Amino acid sequence: MPEPRDQQAEARRHMVDSQLISRGISDPRVLDAMLRVPRHEFVAASNRAQAYEDHPLPIGDGQTISQPYVVALMLESLHVTATDTVLEVGTGSGYATTLLSELAANVFSIERHASLAENARAVLASLGYTNVRVFTGDGTLGLPDYAPFDAILVSAASFDIPPALLAQLREAGRLIIPVGPPDSQQLHLIRIINGQPVVSLLDAVRFVPLISAE
Repeated sequence: MPEPRDQQAEARRHMVDSQLISRGISDPRVLDAMLRVPRHEFVAASNRAQAYEDHPLPIGDGQTISQPYVVALMLESLHVTATDTVLEVGTGSGYATTLLSELAANVFSIERHASLAENARAVLASLGYTNVRVFTGDGTLGLPDYAPFDAILVSAASFDIPPALLAQLREAGRLIIPVGPPDSQQLHLIRIINGQPVVSLLDAVRFVPLISAE
């Protein structure tokens, strides 16, 4: 039997207070979005009791939904505004996609696994989100037909930064991506300043690999 709605809301409040605010996440728009979006809708029924715990969960096809703190850190670092057009690489469950749709005007998301993309579309539709489009394809190529983007969030780790993604950022655009091998990844925040990428290093993380069609 599903938990009452108020229990899920209380679980989200506890998640925000204990996992995010206590660890330095302070952007009110990010915190509000994470209070609103029902993370339990994006995991398998067998894992719903763990949906608001501080760890990743499997979502099928060898992929995971990232722990809430890492998602919040990436979103806060991107500084997404209400007028932004955002590209997400690695739709996965659709959880971060939904958070982006709360923060931005338009969201375009790419997922390599067709089954995950279809599941994410279904959950997004069931929750009433209409400013998101989910594509199936090679995320390393981005979506040049819809570029330039104000922000790009990559939810899989690469050994380097895909040139196509950098090329699809507008001036002052932001890209966040985990970079490095499986045992030594670090979040990179790249900003385009005067046409050139400027890199800042953030926290150590662990993500599934970003796979190119090549």
